[in-house]
Amino acid sequence: MRISEMTGKEVINLGDGARLGIIGECELTFDSYSGVIGGLILPKRKTVFNFLGDNQIVIIPWEAIKRIGDEVVIVDLNNAYERMYSS
Repeated sequence: MRISEMTGKEVINLGDGARLGIIGECELTFDSYSGVIGGLILPKRKTVFNFLGDNQIVIIPWEAIKRIGDEVVIVDLNNAYERMYSS
């Protein structure tokens, strides 16, 4: 799958059902030596309360992506962060 095919899909966290954003203005992180994708960087959803604040981001580790559907991308951030920081 190409990253362009993910455009417009909504990202939802499996753990709490939170809507994290819509892929379209996302960036990929990757290791320049190995070429391995590290994760997605999404702009955080806009709310009434953060219109004056800085642009915030959500970093989604590539290992957290569980399923890519026609309209949504399901991620499991809770388990992904536990695996990353428990080592």
